[in-house]
Amino acid sequence: MDSLRTTLTGGTACDVCGRLPHPRRLRLTLAKLVAVAPAELALHAVVLAAHPPYLVSVAVLASVTTALVIWVIEPSAMRLLRSWLHAPTVRPRQGAETLWRIRVTLDDRAGSLERLTHRLAELEANILGLHVHPIADGVRDELVVSTPDSVGAGDLEAVVEAGGGRAVHVWPTTALALVDGQTKALSLSARVVADPAELPHAVAELLGAQLVTDRATLAAQLPGDVLKVPSPWTGLFAFNRPGEPFTPAESARAHRLAELAEAALSLAPASR
Repeated sequence: MDSLRTTLTGGTACDVCGRLPHPRRLRLTLAKLVAVAPAELALHAVVLAAHPPYLVSVAVLASVTTALVIWVIEPSAMRLLRSWLHAPTVRPRQGAETLWRIRVTLDDRAGSLERLTHRLAELEANILGLHVHPIADGVRDELVVSTPDSVGAGDLEAVVEAGGGRAVHVWPTTALALVDGQTKALSLSARVVADPAELPHAVAELLGAQLVTDRATLAAQLPGDVLKVPSPWTGLFAFNRPGEPFTPAESARAHRLAELAEAALSLAPASR
């Protein structure tokens, strides 16, 4: 699916929402002028050469031009010029940085996080966000860091492990990861209240997990990699995150969302 999206959008679509960046006004204006001007000139030339009555000329020019622009010329031009319209502004890459999300298990004792931050500083990594989840054998920390473009995932994994980290996962992310957890949870809660059917999608987005619909897939997962959440409709929703067990705090958040969906569903008939 990702390769298909890249092919269709020229690789400019957002990795998170899949949408193309909005074209800048000047480019959009130029594209419309290039598309419409030749058709306008040709149509005017044909009408003037035929010498129809004045009102007929006005009616033909207005109706035909409008139809051509809306249904044929403008959509075709937008498709042909898509890569140019939605291309990002080229700027000098001075001090370009990459955003990464890191999940790591640390010992729950003083100095563990400090040692990790010192190791990250060796790569000039700047910590932009941090969430701590208590677990049975320590704490599961989730960090969002920015690094110079020359730093890769392997470099980050190496320094995190050298800093005492265990079960390290590193992957590239976007600026959307910088939305704090409370704001994200509130936004998803509002979404669930407005439409309780959004519950499974909201939980998946909140936890960075996948909704499991195949029982065979569910049976193959390790117990810690699966989270079951009560469903107001089907009894249970199951979510998996292979190699990344859910923390008690994450489980609690998912269950609160389920309770919210059930309450919104029960109040819906009364509000009608």
